[in-house]
Amino acid sequence: MTFIPLAFGLAAMMATLAGGLLALRLQHRIGLVLGVTAGIVLGVALFDLIPEALGLAEGRWPVRGLMLFSAAGLGGYMLLDRLLAGIPRAAESWRGHLGPAMLCLHSLMDGLGIGLAFQIDTAAGWMIALAVLTHDVADGVNTVSLSLAARSEAAARRWLLVNGLAPMLGVVLGLAIAIPSGMLAPLMALFAGAFLYIGACELVPRSRALDPRLWTSMATLAGMALMLGVTHFAH
Repeated sequence: MTFIPLAFGLAAMMATLAGGLLALRLQHRIGLVLGVTAGIVLGVALFDLIPEALGLAEGRWPVRGLMLFSAAGLGGYMLLDRLLAGIPRAAESWRGHLGPAMLCLHSLMDGLGIGLAFQIDTAAGWMIALAVLTHDVADGVNTVSLSLAARSEAAARRWLLVNGLAPMLGVVLGLAIAIPSGMLAPLMALFAGAFLYIGACELVPRSRALDPRLWTSMATLAGMALMLGVTHFAH
């Protein structure tokens, strides 16, 4: 039984790396790529994380309580980003790593979910693992795009490697430890809030500044539509 979730962790790692390498090949069109990435990140928050949080919270957390966690995720990320912006040289040293780090934590949580689900029920493990795999290519694209926008290609490659390893590490942790199932819903809601800020307040303005054509905005809408289709298929 342990082999199956580990195999899914390996597949998630390969899918993430493939998406990141694709984004690196398309970096000469970074404005358009960032437009698509913005839509994907917003789509992950709206069509994946929030519905998943609501499903996990059924009977445990009220909807308003989960929305407060989402608001805390958005507001907390905003405050941290603004605080780092006000520290001398923080934009060069720390701030550019904040977004990619959040994406890596999300990938870690994806792997953790796979490991925990297989501990509870094999059928649930398969369902969650397949859902994770359907958007891991997008995770790689998002990590590289955000790193390229804020840092450099070298930073993008480093964060891509970290994000590739994150789901495998999450699976191992999920198989080895037990996290209270009641905490998964608020964690998903927190990530959703942070992703809403990253997509709407960082990626959309950057893509618009780099390429103000209508195609960039259409690419963002296409990214959201893509995640709507992916999550619909996965669930």
